[in-house]
Amino acid sequence: MNPAERRPSRRAFLGAAVTAGLAAGCHAAAPPDSGPGPIPAAGPQQAGITTPRQPQPHLLIVSADISVAPGPLLAELGRQILTLTAGTDNRLLGLPPGDLTVTVGVGPRLVQTRDPHLPGAKDLPPAAHETIAPSDRGGDLLLQICASDPLLPPVAAAALLATPGIRERWRQSGARGPHVPVSEGQTAPRNVLGFVDGIIGPHTPAEQQRDLWLAGPPPVAGGTIAVVRRMTLDVTRFAALPAAAQEAVFGRRRDTGIPLSGGVIADGPDLGAKTPDGRYLVPADAHIRRAHANVVGTGLMLRRSYSMDAPAPGLLFVSFQNDLHTFTATLASMETSDALLPFTTTTASGTFLILPGFAEHRPLGSTLFPMPN
Repeated sequence: MNPAERRPSRRAFLGAAVTAGLAAGCHAAAPPDSGPGPIPAAGPQQAGITTPRQPQPHLLIVSADISVAPGPLLAELGRQILTLTAGTDNRLLGLPPGDLTVTVGVGPRLVQTRDPHLPGAKDLPPAAHETIAPSDRGGDLLLQICASDPLLPPVAAAALLATPGIRERWRQSGARGPHVPVSEGQTAPRNVLGFVDGIIGPHTPAEQQRDLWLAGPPPVAGGTIAVVRRMTLDVTRFAALPAAAQEAVFGRRRDTGIPLSGGVIADGPDLGAKTPDGRYLVPADAHIRRAHANVVGTGLMLRRSYSMDAPAPGLLFVSFQNDLHTFTATLASMETSDALLPFTTTTASGTFLILPGFAEHRPLGSTLFPMPN
């Protein structure tokens, strides 16, 4: 056979390519897109804090009051959370649960009924830059609902809030901005002001054991303390600042997230670094300095901040720490002199004891509110 006879014609070549492309396309489209995998709800700690490691992009916070005994109510919520996250609850309306997580906390009033000396029994004191209606402060019950599918949080909330004895106080949804790599396995999102948010925190198991999880007393061991704040931001006024002035407010480069003192994004700032003429590279009133754990003299807090666009552009701030003083002392340091605070107004707030983990045989809340025999 001569070489010309072995060479396929142009028409045959194109036809074969189209056929192969269609076959490949059909093959690729055949498996359904199941989305992200499930996050187990049962365990020593509740899901939605350190699991998944990279938080889901959509969040719904609901604060509510309860008018029934907390023990049976929490146990029932735990049973519902197990079925919702497993995808066996018809109230998901056919939606696959994906990476849905529901994290439950109880407010100071309920903790005080058990023991006024327990972690979680103290409420947040009033603070500057707050305009909070009474209905938007505090609450007996916190539901933090997270998922990659934006449809899941409101559907799951509707199911849980239908439980008798629960009355909603306020709710707020938010979304995490584009993720920026920080270190191996860790990312952080940009907030609505354009800056990378939540870089420093207790990320290693040792740091989490020290600053995040409650070691005791037994009724709360395995839990943590959450602070939730809804803050509107004056984006228009902030955006009018030159980029260098914006960076001075935060103490980081806007494009890279690197501290103004240099290094890489994962580095803590060198707070002693100065220019040749003696000025601090990280300004004295920069947010990264005023909120720094070494400046405040506290442990680290794990921040899970989400941007929001309603009722106004802002930030839905959630922090987890094993001592409420970590948050209150940090806020007091910021109120002394923090260049970011004048751009913020807090419109809803509360602190909650995040209950220890649970399982089918260990009801949610049973260590704090034992079920009657």
